[in-house]
Amino acid sequence: MIIFGTKGYLYQLAVLTLVCGRCGNPSAHTLRKRVTKFTLFFVPLFPISTKYATQCTFCGAEQKVTKEQAEQLPAQGAGGPGGQPYGQTQQQPYQS
Repeated sequence: MIIFGTKGYLYQLAVLTLVCGRCGNPSAHTLRKRVTKFTLFFVPLFPISTKYATQCTFCGAEQKVTKEQAEQLPAQGAGGPGGQPYGQTQQQPYQS
């Protein structure tokens, strides 16, 4: 019997100060990376999908961004002290 499946990981890359496209408030947005990995016998082997998104901390709206945009946002310094990336990425498993 071979046991296989997927497991998801959520990485918080940075907290940026941006103007929300939904509510229009300048607020903190978290830049997140979701990675789904193939597992064999509960051991994650390789990623099968990677997605990036920002989420407004004021209204909760989430907007998908491309990999290129996700790399450029922290580099642009997207506003003030809240626009600096964390020293380490935070990893949290999520249920898919």
